Order: sequence, then structure tokens, then C-alpha cells
Amino acid sequence: MGLRLWVIRIVVLVTAILGINYVVWRWLASVNWDAWWIAVPLVVAETYSLVDSLLFGLTMWRCRDRGEPPEPEPDLTVDVLIATYNEPIDLVMRTARAAAAIHYPHRTWVLDDGARPEMKAAAEAEGIGWITRSEDWSGKARHAKAGNLNNALLMTDGEFLLILDADQVPLPEILDRTLGYFRDPRMALVQTPQWFENVPADDPLGSQAPLFYGPIQQGKDGWNAAFFCGSNAVIRREALMQLGVSRYAGEVEAGVRRALRTARSVLRRARKDLTGDDQMVRAALDAIEFDLRRAQQELDAGEALMDVTYRFQQRVAAVRREMVAADLTALESDLAAIAELDDLAGDGVGLDLDALDKLSAREYSPLGAVETVQALIEAVDVDLGGEAQPIMPMATISVTEDMATCMRIHGLGWRTAYHDEVLAHGLAPEDLATMLTQRLRWAQGTMQVMLRENPLVQRRLTWPQRLMYFSTMWSYLSGFAAIVYLAAPIVYLTLGILPVQALSTEFFIRLVPFLVVNQLLFFIVADGRPTWRGQQYSLALFPTWIRSVTSAVGNVVFGRSLDFAVTPKTKQESDRRPWHLVRPQLWAIVALVLAAVIGVVRMSTGHANVPGTLFNIVWVGFDLAIFSVIIKAVRYRGFDPAAEQPPSIIRARRGAA
Repeated sequence: MGLRLWVIRIVVLVTAILGINYVVWRWLASVNWDAWWIAVPLVVAETYSLVDSLLFGLTMWRCRDRGEPPEPEPDLTVDVLIATYNEPIDLVMRTARAAAAIHYPHRTWVLDDGARPEMKAAAEAEGIGWITRSEDWSGKARHAKAGNLNNALLMTDGEFLLILDADQVPLPEILDRTLGYFRDPRMALVQTPQWFENVPADDPLGSQAPLFYGPIQQGKDGWNAAFFCGSNAVIRREALMQLGVSRYAGEVEAGVRRALRTARSVLRRARKDLTGDDQMVRAALDAIEFDLRRAQQELDAGEALMDVTYRFQQRVAAVRREMVAADLTALESDLAAIAELDDLAGDGVGLDLDALDKLSAREYSPLGAVETVQALIEAVDVDLGGEAQPIMPMATISVTEDMATCMRIHGLGWRTAYHDEVLAHGLAPEDLATMLTQRLRWAQGTMQVMLRENPLVQRRLTWPQRLMYFSTMWSYLSGFAAIVYLAAPIVYLTLGILPVQALSTEFFIRLVPFLVVNQLLFFIVADGRPTWRGQQYSLALFPTWIRSVTSAVGNVVFGRSLDFAVTPKTKQESDRRPWHLVRPQLWAIVALVLAAVIGVVRMSTGHANVPGTLFNIVWVGFDLAIFSVIIKAVRYRGFDPAAEQPPSIIRARRGAA
């Protein structure tokens, strides 16, 4: 273990001790309960931030620099898959040509989800494969990019897959630098950074993510939890297909179990609704209930799902045939009785009251019970008729397929790796609207996964893996904490209401060292990479993060539409500056400035505590420094290669840490 990792671990421990000490003291000794409406939200927000800091420290605890990759084995078969929907053909073909020029032998495919004839013609003219959805997808759920990849998986056969977005132009050596990791037979995925060539040095939209595509991914890699990020990754087909088959089998079994439980409930209602003492019907329903219990016991014992369901359906079908035969016999008797009555009436003799009494007292066969039995058959007849194909290796539970897919791969016991070397050049959003669309989609997808498959309860993941996934999901809750951090200084400067009992020496002795050491941790792990822009956007995009949570909850819990939008790959031209897109942030800036002015006036007139006012003005200044990036983003007019030098590429080829 290298010196840098030892230093990181020491700083992590100090940060954790100082942070826990501060937050425990805040809860036990410093909450101003007289102003609980601001005091409690603030201490909750601080607790949230402490958990975030602890999760970051845990990530960095095993930060792993893999250094030089192993040499790839010869003669591996590789399919390069370029996913596209409606991107300009020239943009897609730029990527496709670069993919075709990759050194390691492979086949290149354009996965055209728009089924454009001109895209097909352009690809085939240069000997590049073209794939679009099969007719099986007509009228079925499409699942966006995940569906596009799932369709291609069943139409290609390479042992390994290089996944690329339409704008991610690969370097010729990308496979030579990544395939060697697959000498490990349990290696399922190798992720490389996403780096954007059309970003100026000051990165006004925060497109580059040097902290994530670097220390954070390296830290997750140390816990065998490196993420699949949707592009610039090589995946072993075997791992994906095992995932698809296991998910299919698991979902079918879960569906059968749900159907059997529902069937028992339906059966109880059917028995309750029976009238009379028809022993044959009751015996039939008892037999079905017995078969239900036996089917559940057979599943619990691990018997094959197909065998269990087949035997159960055959037994119920036999019972149903017996009931239908009895119904036919009864119906024939009924018709005979009715015909007899008709004969009596036709003879002019009049109706025989004794015959009418017998007819009215007769117990007809319970057709409702027969229909209930039929419902039982349908309930356990599980099919995936709503899907275009039963095997869906790429997860379809989220608008972003990458995280859920990788989490499931880890759940099967596979390993992943993060190779910290830029091996593809992409295009970042060049306008604020596109950037906000992209960030919202990422956050919504992450929250969908959290709500549908919370990693903390995935028993097949190790606890570190669970926490590595959860930490990313947890970070998107920061929007709610941001509101409190904005409100607290405004409340004090304008109303003089303090959320803590006192801004005492004890308060500053506990808070300031924690903040300083926490920033020191960021500085050390960044190792020269710029991180300030990322810290700005983590707070400045608080409306986006809040919307992602509320919309994901609305989608998963209440079934509402997510208003999914594909991120445009080209600049969206507009003559007016998009101030309307950041209206909440602008209101926050105005409120902070007015609060600072009011605070200075109150302090100068003796109506406010000087240390408290100064402390909160510094707080406001920090918030304004954070929000200054919004002004820069609104004014940004796109990358000008003639006036700007693109950021330098960081190629991490250091020795193992």
C-alpha cells in the first residue's frame, strides 16, 4: 500500500472522528428547540452531510490505481456497439469510422433506434454493420437505450462488447488497453473515463467529472464496485447473458409465487360465496387448495419451476373437467325439465305446481366457481407477452440502464474494473438546457433504481458494494439539504433567529476543524484534478436534484410519467439567454444578497450580534460563490475551438497504489 493511500486513510479517520463528534454534540447540546422549525431541519441537514462525508471516506479507503493493464489474449471476438437514436448521421459516422479503425480485431455495429434508411446506407457504404429493432418490438415497450442494446445482444455473438454512445469517439488502442483485464475469468466489465473534447478550460457547465472519473471510481473499484457508466466500457457477453437468464427465471418464479398467493385468496372467496351443500363442488375446491399448497411446497423445496407449474395446471385442469362434466349433466337435466314444462303448457293442462316446486328448489351447478377455477389457471400461466423478448440483460427498471445492470452483475458474483485512462473523446452539452436535461435524467434514473432495487437490501451484494451504490444514490438527496443551508443564514440575518443555542467557542472549535479536514480530504484525493466546479454544481443544481427525487417517486410509487427526454448531442441554438431555467437559483441569490444587507444594517444599529452576523455573512458569501457558476452557465454560448484550448487529457498510468 502506497504512502498516498496511507495519508488518505489517516485523513478519512480524522474527518470521521471530527464529524461524528460535531453532529452528536449538535443533537445533544446545541439545538435551539425554541426555534425548532429551522433548528431541527438544520441539524438533520448536517447529519445528512456527515453521512455523505462518511460514505465518501469509505469509498476512498480502498482507492485503487491499477496502473498498466495486462496484455489482451489473442483471437478474442469483439462487437463494438454504437447506440444512436436521432443524432446527426455525420456525428454517428465519425464515431463509427473511429470504431472501425480500432486496432484489435472486431466488428463494428451502429444500433440505429430510429431505423433511418440514410443511416443504414451510410454505415453499409463503409462496411459497418447496421442493426435496428426487429418486428418483435412493434407495439411493445421499447425501454429506450436499454431496449436498443438488448435487441442487439440477441443479434450479435462476440465474446465481448464495447459499448459506445454516438458521440464517444474511441482511440485505436481502446481494446488493447482494456481486454487484458478479462484474463480474470470472473471479470465482467471494464469501465474507462468519459472525457469531453468540446469543454473550455473553465468548464462552465461542469461537464468534466474529474473527481468521479478518477478517485471515486478508483475507490469503488477497490471494493469491487466500479460502475458501468453507459459508454466507453467493455463487457463480457457471458456475464450479461447469465444476468438476463437469471433475471428471467427469477421474475417468472416471483410471478408464479404471487399468482399462487392470489389464487388462494380467490379460492377462499369462491368457497365463501358457495350456497347449498353441493359436496362435489366443495370437494373440487378443496382439492385445488390442496394442490396450491403442494405447488408452493415444491417451489420452496427447489423443484424446477416448469415442472411445478405444469403439474399444478394439469391437476386443476382435471378438476375443472370433472366440474364441467357435472355441469353438462345438470344442464341436460334442467333442459329436460324445462321441456317437460313446455309440454305441459302446450297441452293446455296448465303448469304442474309440484314440478315448479322441484324446479325452483333445484341447485344449479355453480358456474361462478368454474370461472374462479379458470381464473386460477390464468393466474399461474405466467408469460411475458408485454415484452418484445423474454431475455433482457440490460436493466429496464430505470431511464439509465447502466447502474442497475452493473449492480445486478455484481450480485451474481462477477468482478468489474475501472481503468483510469482516457480512451475515447466525447461531446458534452454546449448549452444550459441540454446540460439540465442530462443531469435530470441521470438523477432520475439513479433514484428509480434506489426505489425499485435499493442496494441496501440486495442480499447477494457484499456490504461494501451495497454502500458504494447507496452512496451515489444518497448524494442526489442533497437538494433538500441545500434548501436548509440557504434558509438558515437568511433567517438569522433577517430575523435574528439562531438555530443553535449559541455561536459559542465550543461551536466553532467543533465545526471549523471538521470543515477544514473535510476539504483537505477532497484536496488529497483529487491529486491535482480540479474539483471546485463539481462542488459548485452539487449545490447550485438543487432544484434539479429535488425534481429528480419527486418525479422518480411519482413514477415508481404512483405510476406517473417521468417525461423522459434523450439528451441532445448537438447545441440547441437560441437567441435569448435561458434565465428562466435557473429561476429558483436566481431567487436564492437575491434572497442571500438582501439578507446580507439587512444583516449589516441590523448589526450597525446594534440590533444583531456581531460575531453571529459576521459568521452568517461569510456563510452567505460562500453560497454566492457557489451560485456564481449559474450566471456563468447562462452566459455560456458554446465551445469555440478558435478561441479556446481544450482541457488537457489526464492519462493515469501510475504504478499500483
